[in-house]
Amino acid sequence: MKLLLTSAGVRNAAIRAALEDLLPRPVADCTALAIPTALYGHPWVGPGRNAWNFITGTTDHMTGLGWKSVGVLELTALPSIPEERWVPLVRETDVLLAAGGDAGYLAYWMRRSGLADLLPELDDAVWVGMSGGSMVMTPAIGEEFVGWLPPDGEDAATLGVVDFSMFPHLGHPDLPDNTEAAAERWAAALGGPAYAVDDETAFVVDDGAVEVVSEGTWRKLA
Repeated sequence: MKLLLTSAGVRNAAIRAALEDLLPRPVADCTALAIPTALYGHPWVGPGRNAWNFITGTTDHMTGLGWKSVGVLELTALPSIPEERWVPLVRETDVLLAAGGDAGYLAYWMRRSGLADLLPELDDAVWVGMSGGSMVMTPAIGEEFVGWLPPDGEDAATLGVVDFSMFPHLGHPDLPDNTEAAAERWAAALGGPAYAVDDETAFVVDDGAVEVVSEGTWRKLA
């Protein structure tokens, strides 16, 4: 699976061009599935209006890019329905669009639904994540980004598909704690490869190679 890991969606021409390079066909000919699940676990967003905004493309630069079609894949529902109802749909979809929110909550439901086990088989698909929908693919998110803990004591660790961690929304005017100094402390506590990125920055991961695309600000942290 190819990855486009963004802080805030496909917000600029550089990120849009990177997406188009990953796709097997033009955007207008590609099918997409929107995954709103991460929103429900985040203490600041939750269900309701934010989920509707994501699914309809009202505020997020994900579902409203001109796809041939957009469906909804709600991971919390999948354990209650037969796999033959949803696995073929995922296999034939070109792009999975993962909303921001709580990365641990998303990882938990990716495992419980079976989607995490299916990802390695989706060789031609593209995962486009936003914030928590990107961080779920990293090895660790740090205490600063934990907003939900599993009620049953199960593991909510992220998936570790990539080998670097990601501090999103660097310098965001509505997030005064998302400073470079805070990112440096966060990275030091993690002890592994890490980046701090603003909302105009994304990572392209294709066949093991990682590229940063940006029209904004980003830093690789020691």
